Amino acid sequence: MVGVPVPHEIYSLITSYLSLSAVSDWIKLFVVGGVLETCRRFLFGWWDAFLETFWLIATIEQGEDAYRWVLYWLSHQRFWDKARVVDIAMNDGFGPDNDEDEEEEEMGSSRKLSYLPNLATPYKLWYKGRYLAITRESRWASMQIKIFSRDRAILNGFMEDARQLYKAAEKKCISIYAANSVGDWEWMTSRPKRPLESIIMDPGAKERLINDARNFLASRKWYAKRGIPYRRGYLLHGAPGSGKTSMIHSIAGELGLDVYIVTLSRAGLDDTALTQLISEMPRRCIALMEDIDAAFKRGVMRDLSAEDGPAHPPKVDDSKKDNGDDGDDKEGERPKPHDDAASRVTLSGLLNALDGIGAQEGRILFATTNNYRALDPALCRPGRMDLHVEFHLASRYQAEHMFKSFFMEEEEGHGYGAPTPEKSSEMPSSVPPSPPATPPSTSPDLPPTPTSEAKLSAGFCARIDLSGQEVCELAARFADIIPERQFSMASLQGYLMLYKSDPRAAVADAPAWVQEEKDRGAARGMHATDTVVTSGVARLT
Repeated sequence: MVGVPVPHEIYSLITSYLSLSAVSDWIKLFVVGGVLETCRRFLFGWWDAFLETFWLIATIEQGEDAYRWVLYWLSHQRFWDKARVVDIAMNDGFGPDNDEDEEEEEMGSSRKLSYLPNLATPYKLWYKGRYLAITRESRWASMQIKIFSRDRAILNGFMEDARQLYKAAEKKCISIYAANSVGDWEWMTSRPKRPLESIIMDPGAKERLINDARNFLASRKWYAKRGIPYRRGYLLHGAPGSGKTSMIHSIAGELGLDVYIVTLSRAGLDDTALTQLISEMPRRCIALMEDIDAAFKRGVMRDLSAEDGPAHPPKVDDSKKDNGDDGDDKEGERPKPHDDAASRVTLSGLLNALDGIGAQEGRILFATTNNYRALDPALCRPGRMDLHVEFHLASRYQAEHMFKSFFMEEEEGHGYGAPTPEKSSEMPSSVPPSPPATPPSTSPDLPPTPTSEAKLSAGFCARIDLSGQEVCELAARFADIIPERQFSMASLQGYLMLYKSDPRAAVADAPAWVQEEKDRGAARGMHATDTVVTSGVARLT
C-alpha cells in the first residue's frame, strides 16, 4: 500500500518538473508577458487620459431641451444635406419648423418626413476651428458631444449657438409639452402662433385679459416685495365652441410662453404625481387644464353639508350637453364610479398642487370649463383662479367681424377688428360674484346636414372679387340674419367655411341655415336654460 505523500516528497516532485527546460521557458514567458501587458495597459491608459485632457465631452439625455437644440443645429449645417448615413422617421421632426413642402402637400402626406442622425454613428465637423464629433447613443437614449479643445467656453458657446438657432426658429411657434408615462415633462410638438387679431370677441374683452397677463409677468419684484406668491390663475368658462382654447393659444403666442398640458384624468395620476408635475414646470410658462369640471369621478364639488353655511351652488343637469368643434367643446362626461381607468387625483390634491407650499411660482394657469356651476368654491377662489372670464355665444358684432375676417382682403381689412386695446387699469378692481345669466334659446353645434354638405363644392369655386365696401355691406346683412347669442363662434365658422369663396351665397343661404339649425335644436329638445352663458367680459373675484 502506497502511503500518503509527505511534504518532502512533494518538494522533490516539483523540483524534478522545474528542472525540465520546457517548463522553465513557459514560466519565464508567462512572467515576462504579464509584465509587458501590465505596462502596455498602464501606458495606453495614461495616453488615453492624456488625450482626454484635450477633449471636452458632454452627454445630453434625449428628453432634455438641449437634445433638440443640438439636433436642430446639426440639421442646419452644410454637410447634413450630403450625409450618407441617416435615420428616417415619419413625425413632426425635432424642431419648430413644421411647414410642409409643396411637394409633400401635393402628395397628400399628412406626416412630415424627417432625417435624424444615425444611432452610434459619429458625425464629424468643424466648429469655430475646433474638431467636433456628435454621436447619438442607442443604449442610453442620449447624445455625446466631443470637442477637441480644453477651453470650456467653446462648449458653452456651442450650446448657446444651438439654443439661439432653435429659439430664433421658434419665435413663430409655441412649444407644447405633456407628461409622459413616467411622469416627466416631454416636448410634444410646436404650433404656429395665432395672432390676437384672429380672436373675435366683444370690444375690450380680450384686451383686458392679455393686459392682465402682461402686467403679471412684469410684476415679479412687486410680488416678492409684498410676500405674495408669484402665481396667476385664469378660469375661462362659458358656452362650448366659444373660443376658450383658441384664446389661450393666442395668449401663449403673444406672451412668448410654452404651454404645459396638465391632463387631470390621465390614468395612474395621483396627488403626489400631480404636485411633482406642477412643481417641475419652468418659472415662465402656461399650465393648461382643460375641462376641469370633468376631471374627477365625482366632479370638482365637495360635500359641504358638514361645513359652515350652505355653500352649494345651483345644481346643473349633466344629462344635457352641447357639442362643438373647438378644443374646449366637450361637455365633461364624468367617469362612472366603477371606472378603474380614471385618475386618482382628488380635489384636495389639486388645490394643494395649485397653491400649496411646493407649488411652482412664475407660471400662469389657465383652466377651462363648460359647467361653471359644478366647480367647488375652494377651487375658484383668488390665489387659485384669480380672474374669471366668461365666454358666450356669438353676438351680431362677432358675426359681422368674423364675416369680414373671411372675405376681406388683408390690406383692406386692416383695422376692422376690435377697438384699440384698453389699459389694464381700466379693469374693475372688484365685481360682486353673481351666477351666470340665462341666455336665449340656443342651438347645439352639430355635424353638417345634407343640405349644408351640398354646399361644400362652393368653397372650391373661384374667388369673387369684392371691394371692401361691398364686403362690409354683406357682413352687416349677415350679422342681421344671425340671432343674438344663439350660435357658437365655432358653428358660424363652420358655416362660413362652406362658402369661403362665395360671400354672396353665404349671405343668401344664411336664413335657411339659421332656421335649419333652430329646427334641429328643437328636435333635440333644447331649451333656454340648457346652456349657461354670459357676456364675454372679465371680472375679478
